[in-house]
Amino acid sequence: MGVPNSREYNYYHAPDTSFKIVLKRRNEPLKKERPKWKSEYPMTEGQLRSKRDEFWDTAPAFDGRKEIWDALRAAALAAECNDLELAQAIVDGACITLPHGSLTESYDELGNRYQLPAYTLAPPVNLIRESSNDSKVSESLQKQAQTPACRQEFQLRVRLSSGKDVRLTASMEDSIAELKKQLEKQEAIEIIRQRWFFSGKLLTDKTCLQDTKIQKDFVVQVIVNVNPTVITD
Repeated sequence: MGVPNSREYNYYHAPDTSFKIVLKRRNEPLKKERPKWKSEYPMTEGQLRSKRDEFWDTAPAFDGRKEIWDALRAAALAAECNDLELAQAIVDGACITLPHGSLTESYDELGNRYQLPAYTLAPPVNLIRESSNDSKVSESLQKQAQTPACRQEFQLRVRLSSGKDVRLTASMEDSIAELKKQLEKQEAIEIIRQRWFFSGKLLTDKTCLQDTKIQKDFVVQVIVNVNPTVITD
């Protein structure tokens, strides 16, 4: 007889037997509250992004499965953007169990445990906000440092929220809007249902690959929404 809602159960094989013991694990819906924490030193938004990138880049080397780490990363970003519905959909789609309704501790359907530090889920209370002028100067310097080059195409690896990997023909000059059109044509996924993420950041339609520092060996995540909303720049 099957077990209803297998996400609420953990399976354990008793030693030296063929019996399988089913242990029920509580699974709570994702809560809106985010952890509050204070950095040892005042941290800028750039430093917070770097700290998060370092964690997510090394997380797959920890215990657990890479696809679950990828799903947790996307869910954490959605939750921080106050899109709790999308975050819950990502968690449910990956069969992730939340015993306390928080991404700080979770389990996959195989019983592997995943723990996320507070800084991946919320900024510190002593975060230093960067001024818009500083951001404009930084963007201006980046554009000045870029040199025009001939179009060189490569195969961009895109991972859908379903777990499927797709290869798209891209160049560093391509915008996310152009790549969305290509994915729509190749996989029949409407543009309005696509949300592109890289390094924990939502990519807008006007963003070009050269602005994101995406390389051919990197993986871009695409969350496919069931109930799409229009994402504008």
